[in-house]
Amino acid sequence: MKTGLHQHTALRQDLRINPRLYQAMDLLYMPLLDLQQHLKQELLGNPFLELIESEDDPELPETQDGVEEKKETENNDEPNWEDILLDDGSDSAPPRDMSEAREYVEPVPVETKDLSDHLREQMRLLDLTPRQQLLAEEFIGNIAEDGYLGATPEEIVRGSNQLLEEHAVESEQDAQPQLFTIAEAEEMLRIIQKLDPPGVGARDLRECLLLQLEARNETDTLAYRLVKEAFEDLKAHRWSDLGKRFGLDAAEVQRVADELAKLDPKPGLQYSAASEAYIIPDLVVEKIDGKYHVFLNDGGLPRLRISKTYQEIARDKKKFQGENKDFINQRLNSAHWMIQAIEQRRQTMLKVMNFIVDRQREFFEKGVEYLKPLTLREVADVINMHESTVSRVTNEKYVQTPRGLLPLKFFFSSGLSTTTGEDASARSIKAQIQKMVDDEDPKNPLTDQQIVEMFAQRGVRIARRTVAKYRDQLGILPARMRKRL
Repeated sequence: MKTGLHQHTALRQDLRINPRLYQAMDLLYMPLLDLQQHLKQELLGNPFLELIESEDDPELPETQDGVEEKKETENNDEPNWEDILLDDGSDSAPPRDMSEAREYVEPVPVETKDLSDHLREQMRLLDLTPRQQLLAEEFIGNIAEDGYLGATPEEIVRGSNQLLEEHAVESEQDAQPQLFTIAEAEEMLRIIQKLDPPGVGARDLRECLLLQLEARNETDTLAYRLVKEAFEDLKAHRWSDLGKRFGLDAAEVQRVADELAKLDPKPGLQYSAASEAYIIPDLVVEKIDGKYHVFLNDGGLPRLRISKTYQEIARDKKKFQGENKDFINQRLNSAHWMIQAIEQRRQTMLKVMNFIVDRQREFFEKGVEYLKPLTLREVADVINMHESTVSRVTNEKYVQTPRGLLPLKFFFSSGLSTTTGEDASARSIKAQIQKMVDDEDPKNPLTDQQIVEMFAQRGVRIARRTVAKYRDQLGILPARMRKRL
């Protein structure tokens, strides 16, 4: 066996993706608002792109002088791209910013207060010592977004004491700092649990409900007793057992449980820091003269074209050599590609949505119960595109339909076989389960097996465990816990 460096020739195939292809895929993935911002940035960075604006400008008089005045104004405002492109940098003057013709300001969302901010504001109104403020900050830092305390008082005490010891070492104090005790932590927890919203700082659901009842001065009610003394039976809907235990009618126990259900199980979420989502549909489906038509909702997108002025500049081969020529070719090619990519995106989205409308016509006519199963591969095969392309087109895109504003992903779901040979959509099955439960007799709710049998009568084959899975996904309790007295 020889050791050392050797050379040999071989043929092999490599899959390499052009950077332009990455950009094209990104354009397909972008929702409408993101695409608007992206195109505005492209306009600022590429002199060969320009906006297509309306020929009718109401601010200009219908005279030749007015037109000439407009042209003169545009020429004064527009930077001289020919001088910029030919500038070799030898001039001592500072270089001009290519985006100075039009300043773009990125919109910034207004900061909103979250639960921690809301609690800190209330703590500042209390007369607390610096020592208590440190402990309160530790508690607030351990309260989750839903309002529950995510650490035990013992863990918070250990963390607070560690801070005290580290501060003593950094400040080179000789005396040992006075450490926090569990009693101090319990006292601070009681203070925090009296803050708004009621139920904040609870360690479990039972304590959360008790705190909300205490805030309403309902500590002497049956509801408070049920939560405090028999919470497990209450969760399990054991109305008869609770009635016997407290000497009440089972129906009365159920009535109290219904009142408890109106309390907030996650009080902190009303101060959630999640930003509001403003959805602008990328597509619109309208019914006109009995037919469904698909439109792109891209009226707010900048309409781009190649600037004729800079095309003329680029044609003068004598002026541009070396780096200047490479720069011009790069920007011109980029401008052509951007316009083609945007048009390709528009056509792809229309193809996908038109196929969805044809496939799901019954849904648009009759409702979600008539939604048919559909996969990305089916769409990809029909429009002759890759499955990943369809996935990008449908991701985070919305369509305004006669049935409301829907994400494109809504139309895609798996199917269940039927006796007629035509599959039923899983989303349609869920809608039917929801309707069955809504229409059931509250005193004799439908079991999962009864729902299976009802589907069998409709020609749909479905397993009981599938019904149970869909029921859980819909947030529907089992039949025993839905029963009303």
